[in-house]
Amino acid sequence: MYPLSYFIDISKLNLRQRYKLINKDIIEAFTMLAKEKNIDRTNLSTIIEDIFMALIHKKYGEERENFSVIVNMEKGEIEIYQEMTVVEAVTDPVVEIHIDEAIKEYDDLEIGDAYVNILSPDGFGRRLINTAKQHMVQKIRDIERQTVFDEFSSKIGEIVVGNVHQIQRDQIFIHAANGAEFIMPKIEQLPNDRFRRGETIRGVITNVEISSRGPEIIISRSDDFFLKRLFEKEIPEIEDEIIEVRAVKRTPGDRSKIVVYSSDRRVDAVGACVGMRGSRIQNIVRELNGEKIDIINWSDKPEILISRALAPAKPINLYIDEEKPYVVAVFDDEELPIAIGRNGQNIRLASSVTGYTIDAVKKSEYEGVQEESLYLDEIEGIATKYIEVLAKSEIYTSEEFLSTDRADILTFKGFGAKTVDKVTAIIMEAVENKEADSTKEDSSKLETGENEEPILEEVDNG
Repeated sequence: MYPLSYFIDISKLNLRQRYKLINKDIIEAFTMLAKEKNIDRTNLSTIIEDIFMALIHKKYGEERENFSVIVNMEKGEIEIYQEMTVVEAVTDPVVEIHIDEAIKEYDDLEIGDAYVNILSPDGFGRRLINTAKQHMVQKIRDIERQTVFDEFSSKIGEIVVGNVHQIQRDQIFIHAANGAEFIMPKIEQLPNDRFRRGETIRGVITNVEISSRGPEIIISRSDDFFLKRLFEKEIPEIEDEIIEVRAVKRTPGDRSKIVVYSSDRRVDAVGACVGMRGSRIQNIVRELNGEKIDIINWSDKPEILISRALAPAKPINLYIDEEKPYVVAVFDDEELPIAIGRNGQNIRLASSVTGYTIDAVKKSEYEGVQEESLYLDEIEGIATKYIEVLAKSEIYTSEEFLSTDRADILTFKGFGAKTVDKVTAIIMEAVENKEADSTKEDSSKLETGENEEPILEEVDNG
């Protein structure tokens, strides 16, 4: 598309016609540029006004405030006004006009009156107009960046889809259908993710930042929120708010635990998430490249929730401290490795989704500790007043005292640092003495044969 000035000899037109054509020419040039960048007319009008005000300040000085720019997009006109004061002697020609010059235009003007001078954009010269176009490009770029930033800042936590555009060692660039570009750093990918250029990819927006290159939209496939959003998209009951996702924790690409709750007794939260023959959960598992997902049914009873969260292991018993919150989970000896999981994965995920610090112990070890534990009032050397203070905090045995944080004991009445150290030493000595006595007793039984199985005498029936 060519501007109107391409077909018309401007020199043959009067001044007012020339102004209009110059205006139209500039606006058309700017409009074509704006269309390419999808900038609306209102924003374009503001941009043009700002650009010409910048040109005015460049030509006449930053401090000049007697200029105004009006852009009429409908008519394709730019109007630049210079307000001046009529004076008898001009000291500043930018803000003042001589009375003789003023009355040539308006014969009824007097000294002190306001005079409005109409400027042509052509008066700024080709160089400044080219500068204006450069400013235009920069302004449009800034608007584009801000538009993208505003749009995607409000979409943090949402799943987006795009095609892999470029693969680098530490990140992947993804193009969306609307022209937006996403970045997925290596840390936000699953360990077993393998992508090819052009491949469709999904991720959840985790952050939007403005950099020197423009908005950077960071997406993730390893974030806990990605799993939550996948459940929301795949399970209609979650979207309908019948089922609520209460907690999610992942070891990306390996194992996840998700806690769900149904507000409708008729709807089984776990069953709805699994789907008919596992159809729903399998779709999610495939998206996550085989990541194992433990779906946990919520319970307001901590012992039930914790027990479910520790699956596939099943605890024999749970000893819960609600205040800390802290749990000792006792397992059969052969179940303990399952409860802990590879590199502590299972127990770590269970702790995260329940909000309890969980310690897993073998049944044999726990029973051994219990047997070695002594009641404080049976230990010589501990003053009664200290035993009574400890009892108020439900600390009755050596095991309970030794498992309590030193910082907590120091808050008890009468327990200074020296007292805590002394009581600890007395208790540990008593426990060690009991262990030593127990060892001697076991050795004595072996020597006397008390622990041996009875020998059955052979009877000669012959």
